[in-house]
Amino acid sequence: MIHLETLVRKLRANTKIDDADIAAILSLPIHVKEVAAGAPIALEGDRPTQCCLVIKGFAVRSKTTDSGKRQILSVHISGDIPDLQSLHLHVMDHDFKALSDCTLGFIGHEPIRALTRSRLMVAEALWRETLLDAAIFREWIVNVGRRSANQRLAHFILEMRRRLELVGLGSDRKFELPMTQMDLADTLGLTPVHVNRVIKALRAEGLLDIRKFVVDLGDAEALIKMGDFDDLYLHPSPKL
Repeated sequence: MIHLETLVRKLRANTKIDDADIAAILSLPIHVKEVAAGAPIALEGDRPTQCCLVIKGFAVRSKTTDSGKRQILSVHISGDIPDLQSLHLHVMDHDFKALSDCTLGFIGHEPIRALTRSRLMVAEALWRETLLDAAIFREWIVNVGRRSANQRLAHFILEMRRRLELVGLGSDRKFELPMTQMDLADTLGLTPVHVNRVIKALRAEGLLDIRKFVVDLGDAEALIKMGDFDDLYLHPSPKL
């Protein structure tokens, strides 16, 4: 199935799955759906019976406080299955929504369980994806809790560039990031006004610019130094 090839490419880059494993993944039943930006995919309190593969576009996980303040917990791109935990944690404890117009693939829990029980290396590959999720969460806690506003934005932008590169969607200089200043504020624990000031400051220094959902990096090396960025936590080059 062509829609599962993105997932295969991602898993194959990080785990030694063989041709039989790949054939088993490609045989998974998948329902493909186009979802508009902002649409809910699964909401807190839901009991999903399927997992969602991001085939194209961007999606976010978030929580909202009783006072209506949203915190974006993660951003997901092509090849990600952000709700693998729903296989074992049966009630959603956060919201999962489309950030941009998305093409999504929905795969039932039972076929995924059967696959992981019969193909151990596929189970290992999916387990690695959940561990990578946790590694990114740890870095985001440090980013929001201990870095300055300028560093937070720089670090986040560099992470997204690297993650997009790893799935063949990024470039050294420019990449798509369909986030408003409100979205960035809710990701970085800042106000939209503060985010606007940070973007202006980094633009004035020639480090980056963000216009019309496109990030344009200037002096990337200086941005890496300022943002305290090291891609170790993304574990891009495992020894297979």
